[in-house]
Amino acid sequence: MDHAEIVPMRLSHLDAVLNLGYRAYDVNAMPYTSWSLSSVAEHWDAQPEACWVAMDDEGLLGFVLGSLSYDEREDWGYLEWIALDERARGKGIASALVQRCCDALFAAGASRIITDVEADNKASADMMRRNGFTEGVTVTLFVRSDPTRPTPPAPHPPRDPARTRLRRAARTTGTS
Repeated sequence: MDHAEIVPMRLSHLDAVLNLGYRAYDVNAMPYTSWSLSSVAEHWDAQPEACWVAMDDEGLLGFVLGSLSYDEREDWGYLEWIALDERARGKGIASALVQRCCDALFAAGASRIITDVEADNKASADMMRRNGFTEGVTVTLFVRSDPTRPTPPAPHPPRDPARTRLRRAARTTGTS
C-alpha cells in the first residue's frame, strides 16, 4: 500500500463496505447485530456527505458512516460505523476517515458528535481520543444467557437478501 485516498462513499463501494463490516463486526453480539445493507443505506441516505471510504490500488482500506441526529438530539451527529482492513491499520487512515466524517457532521449543523467503542477495544478508544473524543456516559451492558440452553456455535454471517438484489441491479445498470 503506497497511497491511500479518502473519497466519498459511492454505490460502487457498497459491496466492499458490507463485506468489510461483516469481517470487522461480531454480528452475533450486541450492539453489532444491526450491521446489514439497511444499516449502511440508512446512513448513506440520511447523510451521504458523512460516509467516506479509504481506497488504494488493491481496493477498500476502510470506511466510516455517520449521520446527523442521535436519538432525540437532532443537533448531535453520530459516527456509528468505522472499520479498517488489516493492511490499513496503524497508518492514520482511521483518523483521516474520522476527520472527514466529523467535518461533514459539523458542517451539517451538529453541535456534538457521539460514537461508541467496545470496552475492550483499546486501539479504537485510543484513536478516538487522538481525534478529540472524550469519554462521556459509561454504560455496561449486562447479559444473562439461559442456563438451560447450550450456547450455540457462531453461525456464518447472515445473508442479506436486499444486498443480493442491489448487486443484481448494479450489474444490470453497469455501476458495479
